[in-house]
Amino acid sequence: MAQYDAASKLDTAPASWAAVEELFGTKGEPSRCWCRWFALSGKEWTTTTPDDRKELLKSAFHTGPAPGVLAFRDGHPVGWCAVEPRASYPRLKRSRVLGTERQGCQDDNGLWAVGCFVVAPSHRRTGVSSALLAAAVNHAFNHGAEVIEAYPVDTELRTRATASDLYHGTLSLFVAAGFRPVSESVPGRPVVQLKKGHTPG
Repeated sequence: MAQYDAASKLDTAPASWAAVEELFGTKGEPSRCWCRWFALSGKEWTTTTPDDRKELLKSAFHTGPAPGVLAFRDGHPVGWCAVEPRASYPRLKRSRVLGTERQGCQDDNGLWAVGCFVVAPSHRRTGVSSALLAAAVNHAFNHGAEVIEAYPVDTELRTRATASDLYHGTLSLFVAAGFRPVSESVPGRPVVQLKKGHTPG
């Protein structure tokens, strides 16, 4: 299998369903979750199958802007980042990460959320996540977002976090992109936000 470095060319674009289906494949967690963890309540999650979740993600491409962005190398999809209005993620309303003081906040279409990252194994640690996050920010702001929120892992506190724990992204990734922590109800799982017009630095 080919290995890539951070200097190899990456392209990004709003996701298309065919490319997402190619990237997620038929094995591994993406092919079971289909990035619908935040989009389903706990009860809904337990009563749906991977095929159900696949159809739910597919349907999201027909109801509004693409629900995420993709990174490509050599014309093939190598990474995905989910980004949608936070109202599309009802599970967040009950998440301990948000904290009780923020769970009751009213969502609106100006508040978007970065849900997760999927990066093909042979392309990890080659800049894919950074490119995806930049594309996700542009995608959200281009479709009316005023604030983008995310729920990364602080690897300095959670030193034993494995690759499977980091699908939310790392705190350092978001800070480098200009996001700032706004709360931290669960140690090592801050809520970060980026407001429109803010630039890193």
